[in-house]
Amino acid sequence: MLEVESYRQLADRLVGATITKGWSDGFAAKKLVSPAQWARTVKGLTITGTDRRGKLMLIETDGVRLGMRFGMTGVLLIDSDAGIDGLFYGPHAFRRDWIRAGLELSDGRRLLLHDPRRLARVEIDPDLSELGPDALSLTRTQFNQMLATARGEGPAIKARLLDQSAVAGVGNLLGDEILFRAGIDPRTPAGRLTPEQRAALYKSFTHTMRTLQRRGGSHLGDHMVGRFPGGLCPLDGGMMRTSVVGGRTTYWCSLHQK
Repeated sequence: MLEVESYRQLADRLVGATITKGWSDGFAAKKLVSPAQWARTVKGLTITGTDRRGKLMLIETDGVRLGMRFGMTGVLLIDSDAGIDGLFYGPHAFRRDWIRAGLELSDGRRLLLHDPRRLARVEIDPDLSELGPDALSLTRTQFNQMLATARGEGPAIKARLLDQSAVAGVGNLLGDEILFRAGIDPRTPAGRLTPEQRAALYKSFTHTMRTLQRRGGSHLGDHMVGRFPGGLCPLDGGMMRTSVVGGRTTYWCSLHQK
């Protein structure tokens, strides 16, 4: 999500420009009827603003709203300018055959969606109703609602953090970093968190968002130096454990995360 915010800021440079041409391959247009639908829809639209909800970047126009999702390795570029220097799981290189979609603007600039793993998507009038509040602006009330469970103890807290309908924008690395800083075992059921753990988690959540946004991405967290099999916690030297939680590979410290 922090990477997507940097892409949104980059795309903000295009406000006021008119789209003269759009294109997409079959992978990026997977949510559309066909790649031709993207090309037909975007032609002639004037960009009036940008927005973001979680990992979904939005391009506001004088017509329909456009959306872009980046997957794990997608990068946004305007000509040769990238919104971020590199990604932890990213390509760290540019190849023309990795361009999945784009827009040509009336002033000659081009917006490019570059993705080697073919997981990035373009959308037309994307549905925001399935997304929770944005992680970068999450209030304490929204945070408490995110932790609420309908019955029982609820899912593991890591799984709840990754649930985009509960809070939009937390990815795998961000989730692990938030819990690392809060000292909470990612397998702990959300409904079993103590008041002290809830307070620590909210503090960690907001601080992690600000810190990693300033650093430049979710791949720049403190726990990353120990994020490998056999790794040691940079905080206390404890063995880093790993398992699949919430469908994603998860790392946590065996000593301070309880």
